[in-house]
Amino acid sequence: MYSLELSLRYSPFPLSIQKKEFDDVKRIYDEIKTAMNDTLESSNLIELSCDKVQDKLITVRAKEIISVQIYEKSSVAGGSKRPGFSLDID
Repeated sequence: MYSLELSLRYSPFPLSIQKKEFDDVKRIYDEIKTAMNDTLESSNLIELSCDKVQDKLITVRAKEIISVQIYEKSSVAGGSKRPGFSLDID
């Protein structure tokens, strides 16, 4: 299962959806990146659906998205790997 997480301007909590296939989540990621670049001319709405929770729909205004990331939900060790970037110093 792959998660796509959005950070919104002025919101302390991220929004996330889950997709079963990497190709699906990567396609949505690319669409969001394109919409973020195009927001200077217009204010696009982006609607997202979740594979894990079938009735979950999220609609956001593209110009309010400040970051988007993809990460794999791991079932090993309860999914202890945190999303985002981290420095592992040995």
